[in-house]
Amino acid sequence: MNVLAEAGRLAAEGRPFVLATVVDVEPPASTRRGDHALVTPDGTLTGWIGGACSEPTVVREALAALADGETRLVRVEGGCASEGVVEVLIQPQLPAPLLAVIGEGPAPRMLGELARTIGWRVAGEVVAEAEAVVVATMGHGDEDALVSALAAGVGYVGLVASARRAASVVAELRARGLDEELLVRVRSPAGLDLGPSTQEEIAVAILAELVAWRHTRADERPTAVAEAVDPVCGMTVAVEGARAMAVHEGGTYVVCGAHCRARFEAEPERFAPGVVS
Repeated sequence: MNVLAEAGRLAAEGRPFVLATVVDVEPPASTRRGDHALVTPDGTLTGWIGGACSEPTVVREALAALADGETRLVRVEGGCASEGVVEVLIQPQLPAPLLAVIGEGPAPRMLGELARTIGWRVAGEVVAEAEAVVVATMGHGDEDALVSALAAGVGYVGLVASARRAASVVAELRARGLDEELLVRVRSPAGLDLGPSTQEEIAVAILAELVAWRHTRADERPTAVAEAVDPVCGMTVAVEGARAMAVHEGGTYVVCGAHCRARFEAEPERFAPGVVS
């Protein structure tokens, strides 16, 4: 697989991943400067950054980078069957937020333009990967669009409407059987309260609220990555996507690779007191 071509495909599809690049090598090592690998959120590594002794560390740091959005340089020193040193640049590639704007009037048009200006992706219909949906159809299908957004589990669901119109829409959704837990998620009027506003100002108010909402979500995003310690070599391994496991007397042990698994299975009594998943 061409790792960089695959990275381009994932980026075009708006899917998160990490690009891991070998930037320095001290022999003996089985990789070269410039080698690449991709790590996806499920812990799958594709490509080559040094084999079994480097992969667990790279995957662990890649998952942490996806959680906090920070680039990092990782130094993998000799362990397991290797004595070399590899330095890997971990670069998280997080897709721009996707906003679905439903409606054709001045406010939704301006909202779409402003969102694109700050680097957001914009769709004209409710899609599953949307982080936010703003419905501004002015009575032409508000309820259907809101039902779709709520059913998709979209994080932000806003309705551009007067208080009277919003109450009517919510009443119709309630009549359709939507429970109060879903209905309370509909924000109306969408956007910061600026008082009497033009359609263009409404768009600005909505985008300001969306930016503030995303920053709040980022602050709440968990950064911890579930980890286990290989009972054989002592390496810390991410549980998500772990490629090797060893089982002994009903306990499951995460190990860094086939080499440590073979050692564990040969002498389980020696290594079993390690950390059990």
